[in-house]
Amino acid sequence: MDSSSTLRLAILECDTPQPQTRAHFGGYAGVFTALLSSAAKTLDPPQDLSSTVTISAHDVVNDLYSYPALEDVDALLLTGSRHTAFDNDPWILKLVDFTKRAIESGRIRVVGVCFGHQIIGRAVGAGVGKSEKGWEVAVTEVNLTAKGKEIFAMDKMRIHQMHRDIVQNFPPEAIPLGGNAFCPVQAMYHPGRYITVQGHPEFTNDIISEILFNRHTVGIFTDDVYEDAIKRASVPHDGVAIGKAFLKFLRHG
Repeated sequence: MDSSSTLRLAILECDTPQPQTRAHFGGYAGVFTALLSSAAKTLDPPQDLSSTVTISAHDVVNDLYSYPALEDVDALLLTGSRHTAFDNDPWILKLVDFTKRAIESGRIRVVGVCFGHQIIGRAVGAGVGKSEKGWEVAVTEVNLTAKGKEIFAMDKMRIHQMHRDIVQNFPPEAIPLGGNAFCPVQAMYHPGRYITVQGHPEFTNDIISEILFNRHTVGIFTDDVYEDAIKRASVPHDGVAIGKAFLKFLRHG
């Protein structure tokens, strides 16, 4: 891809943010635009995101016809979601098929975050299911492989989590980037095709705290899970550095 051209990134919104987050950012495309904008400022030299990337948002949950034409995009970003990546709802099946076709094109680069990481795993033949260990939430540490350290430019990753579903195995063609005791498949990479993380680099203290509070209120999280997670909501994390790695992948593969 020509490094001087504007990259056309389609963000496939797989869920709607919580009310306070939605009021501040709009949809998840807004959340990721904020992350990538901050990441672009850390490039050498620093860049304005809008000068190098054009972003379109696509609500793939509520509008099965919202997808862009593959020939009109250079890259996709699949967001997180409260939904289950191994369900067979029509919109999920369409998302898996679309993602598979994009990856198989060999031209379109695909980024997956949490649910998006799992959808990519499913699209390329990995197992996806529910973890027997329950929820992994708030900031946790991920051990990186040698390739993971190279791509993310760090020795160990700290990243927000919000999941109990996992990719069960690395696909045969994927290069493992990281894992931990809770979830061995935390990040994976296929050069020029896709890069994924199980965690949420786009989450902030405010975003994760709102999700934790609301899910605790309706009984999804027990008191113990909530109290442990809320203590780690404000722990420093590597979201912007991960966003920087995403930008480099989108441009250079």
